[in-house]
Amino acid sequence: MNLINRLLLALVLFISLFFSANAQEKPTIPINTAVDNVQKYFTVYPVEKVHLHFDKPYYAVGDTLWFKAYLNTNLFNYDPSKIVYVDVINSKDSLMQTLRVPMKEGAGKGQLVLDPQFWAQDNYRFRAYSKWMMNFDMDYFYNKVVPIGDAINKKLGANINYQQEGSRTKATIQFRGQDGQALGRKKLNWEVNDGWDAFDKGKAETDDLGRITINLNHKEKEKFKTGRLVVQLDNGEMLVGQYPLTNAYQDVDIQFFPEGGDLISGVNKKVAFKAVASGGSGMKVKGKIIDSKKKEIIAFEDLGMGMGSFTLLPTSGETYKAVVTFENGVEKTVDLPAVVDNKINVVSVSQDNEFINVGLVTNDQYFNTIQNKPYYVFGQLNGHLIYAAQASIKSNAVSVKIPLKELPNGVVQVTLLTPDGQPVSERLVYIQPQELIGIQVGTDKTDYGRKDLVKMKLNLDTKVDSLPGNFSVAVIDESKVPYNDDDDKGIVSNMLVASDLKGYIEKPNYYFNPKNENRIEALDALMMTQGFRRFDYKDLVQAKLPQVKFMPEQGITITGILRQNTGRVQPNGGLLLNIPGAAIKKDAYTDNSGRYTFENLVFTDSLKATLNARGNDNFRSLVITMDPTMFPEIDPNNPNKAAAIQNIDENLQAYLDNSKKEFRTHNLIEEVVVTASVEKKQTSKDFSALTGLSMPEHRIEGSRFNGCNVLSMCLNTMLTGITFDVNTQKYYITRNYNQGSRVPVQFFLNGMPIDEPSINSIQVAEIEAIEIFMRDDLGTVRNLYQNDGVVSIITKKEKKQPRMTMAQIEAMLPKSNVIDFYPLGYVKERKFYEPKYTTPESKNTNDYRTTIYWNPEVRVDSKGEVNLEFFNADGVGKYKVVVEGNDLQGNVGRQIYYYNVR
Repeated sequence: MNLINRLLLALVLFISLFFSANAQEKPTIPINTAVDNVQKYFTVYPVEKVHLHFDKPYYAVGDTLWFKAYLNTNLFNYDPSKIVYVDVINSKDSLMQTLRVPMKEGAGKGQLVLDPQFWAQDNYRFRAYSKWMMNFDMDYFYNKVVPIGDAINKKLGANINYQQEGSRTKATIQFRGQDGQALGRKKLNWEVNDGWDAFDKGKAETDDLGRITINLNHKEKEKFKTGRLVVQLDNGEMLVGQYPLTNAYQDVDIQFFPEGGDLISGVNKKVAFKAVASGGSGMKVKGKIIDSKKKEIIAFEDLGMGMGSFTLLPTSGETYKAVVTFENGVEKTVDLPAVVDNKINVVSVSQDNEFINVGLVTNDQYFNTIQNKPYYVFGQLNGHLIYAAQASIKSNAVSVKIPLKELPNGVVQVTLLTPDGQPVSERLVYIQPQELIGIQVGTDKTDYGRKDLVKMKLNLDTKVDSLPGNFSVAVIDESKVPYNDDDDKGIVSNMLVASDLKGYIEKPNYYFNPKNENRIEALDALMMTQGFRRFDYKDLVQAKLPQVKFMPEQGITITGILRQNTGRVQPNGGLLLNIPGAAIKKDAYTDNSGRYTFENLVFTDSLKATLNARGNDNFRSLVITMDPTMFPEIDPNNPNKAAAIQNIDENLQAYLDNSKKEFRTHNLIEEVVVTASVEKKQTSKDFSALTGLSMPEHRIEGSRFNGCNVLSMCLNTMLTGITFDVNTQKYYITRNYNQGSRVPVQFFLNGMPIDEPSINSIQVAEIEAIEIFMRDDLGTVRNLYQNDGVVSIITKKEKKQPRMTMAQIEAMLPKSNVIDFYPLGYVKERKFYEPKYTTPESKNTNDYRTTIYWNPEVRVDSKGEVNLEFFNADGVGKYKVVVEGNDLQGNVGRQIYYYNVR
C-alpha cells in the first residue's frame, strides 16, 4: 500500500476512534479540532532524512573516499530537495569542506580526495542535511565519525593510554618515528590547553622504548572535555603531536528513566537506565536498588552499551537509591527520581502482528481525582499521525490498541496529552521490521583466487514494482579493513531509528543483527532512554505552526539585489551571469524590488563566475549585491563525537601498513634528472612571528582570487570557517562566534600584523596564498595579540615589473557593476577505478586495493535482478559485500555477504 493510502487509513482510524470513549467532561479543544490542527503540520511540513553509504568505515590520507547519498521523505505532495550538503568537520570543530551533492530520485553520489597536502590524521565528522532540514533541529542531521589515518606525512606516531589515579590521570605515551621505530631518549616539552590557555605543562624525556608518563592534575577537569595534550619532541627537527583529553577524565554518569516519565506509587512498571562515560560512550554497569532502610529491592545489569531496564513497584513516601558498580571499578550511589502520587503515564504493554498495545496507568488515589476526565492519545510515526483518540479515564488502567496494519517500520511516538495540548507522558515504541526491501546476494563461486573475476547477482525486491529503487554496492578486503559491522550506521538503522532520535547511538547496527539475541530488548531500552522532540504538540494542538526560512532546493540558485549607487533599487535592470568552465551564459532582469534570480544552474565546484551589469545604460552607477548562502553553524558539542577513535595508529594498523605499500607502489617513478631550479612555495612558516603555529586548516592559493576587485568582499565568502561581522567590521572563528565569543581573528601580511582596514590596500594580483589557522595550540601568537585564530596573507616575492599602463591601473580599480566570485558548485564526478586482469601480463602487478568494487548506481530491472562483474585484488581472506538501498516510497534495505579469496 502506498503512502497516500496509508494516510487515508489513518483518517479512517481517527473517525472510528474519536467517539470510542465518551468523556463526561467537555474538553477545552474538541478532539476533531485538535486532530485537524495537528494534521495541518504533518501534511504541510514534510520530514526529510539523509543517509550516507561510504565504501569503507575508515580511510588513510591519499585515499579517495567514495559515498552514496540517500534522501527519504514521508510525503509525496511536494517536490523533495534535489540537493544534499555534506560537511566535513575535524576534531577541533573546524569546517574542512562542504560538498554539494545533486540528488535524483532520492539518491546522489560523490567522493572526496584526501589530498596529503591538506588532510591530516584525525577523526572527521561527516554531517549531511538538506536546506529544508535546516528549518528544524540540527540534532536530526546525519552525523557519522570517520577516522582517517596517515601513513604518508605523519612523522610522529603515538599510542596514548589514560589511567585515573585519585586526583590525577596518568597519561602513558609511546612515540614512534615515520619508520615505525621507537623514539627513545628524546627530549620533549608538553602542554595541556583548552584551545586558549595552558592549564598544565612540563618537560620530559622518553625511555629506551620511546615511552613517557605524564601526570595530569584534575583541578581543571572540566577543560578536559575540549582540551588537548600538545607535545613538542626534538628528533633533529621539532615534531608536534596533539592528543584529545576526552578520555583522560572519566566521570561516569548513570540516569534512570521511569517508563512514561514518572515513578508512580503503587504502579508496577519498567525503569530504564543508561550509564555513560564522559566521552559519550556507554559503560557496563551492574547494581541494586535499595530503599530508605537500605533494603535491597532488586538487582540489575546492563544489556550492553550501558543500557537496560528493570521492573519496580514504588511505595508512596519512599525514596530509592541505586548502588552501582561500573566496569572501571568506580562505585556510586545515585538517587532515583522521586516517587509521585498524582500522575498518569502511558506504558508499552505488548506488540503483536496486529496491534501495539499500550496502557494509561495511574494509582487509585489519583484515579479518584481524574475519573472521567478527557485525555488525548496521539501516535506519530515518521511525520504521520497514525492514531488519535480521546480517552476517558474509567479505571486506573486504560487499554489502548494502535493498529499496525499497513504501517511502515520505525519509531512510534505515543503521547498522552491534556485537551489543551499539554504533554503529560510519552513512550517510544519501535515497530519491528515488516517491509524492509528484500536483498539477496550471490556469487558464481564461494572461493576465489587472487585477481579472479567475480560474477555477482543481486535480487532486489523493492516492494512496489512501479517505483524505482536506488542501490549501492561496496566490496572490501576485510583482512585489511577489519571492522565490527555492529558499530556501523547502515541505512536501516539510520533511517528507521537514528534519524528519529536525539543524541549518540552506540553500535546502531547492533539492534538489527539477528546474531544478537537480546537486540529487541536492547532496542526497547534505547527507546526509553533516548530523546525525541521534532515538534511541540502544545503548539500544534493550538494551531501554532513553525515558521520556515528555507524551502526544498530544486537546484543551484544565485540571487541578490541590483541598486544604484544612491542606494535605490534598480527595477528592470539586466544582468549577465557567465561561468565559462560550465559553458553557462544566462541573463536575468530585476523585478520592481531590484531582485534578480538565476535558477537551475548546473556547474561543479571551484569554477569562477562573473556577474555583470554593464549592459545597462547607467551601468557606471550600478552596484550589484549578492544574497549570502546560509549554512548551519558548527555544533561543537555534537554527541556523535563519542565515536572518535583514541589511538588511530593502533586501531588502523593493518590498514595503514597496507596504505604504505599502496602509496609507494602508486607513486614510484623512474629516476629523472632535474636541471631547472625549483621555486619553493611560500608558507607562513617562513615568517618568524608565525613559526609557532601548526599546519593551517585551510590554504587558499592566489589563483583563486583572479578577478577579485575588492579583497575584503572576496574574503567574506572565501575564508572557510571564518565569519565577518558587519557591525564590528571584524572577522571571527565561526564556531566560537556562534557560541558568543567576540575575540577577533588576527591578520598578518608576510608575517607582520595588520588591521582590517588595511586589507583592501593589498594588491590582489600579488597574493600568492592565504593560510587560515583556526587554533593556536601553543599560544605563541594568541598570547601576544589576544586573538582567536590567524589569517596569514602571503604575497609573491618581488620581481622587477615593467611600468603599468593606464589600462592596467584602471583594471585594478574596484568595480561595483561587475562581480567575480567562486560559488559552491556540485561535487565533481569521478569514476571508480576497476582494473581488468584478463591476461597473464596484467596479473603480474601488485594490487593493494582495499575497496575492491564500488558501484553507487545500481538500478533494478523489471525482474529485480542485477548482474555485476569485477576482479579481486591481491589480498587473501574474507571479502565483505555491503548492499544498501531505498525506493521512492521510503522503504530501505541492507544486506551483508561474504566470500573467500585464497
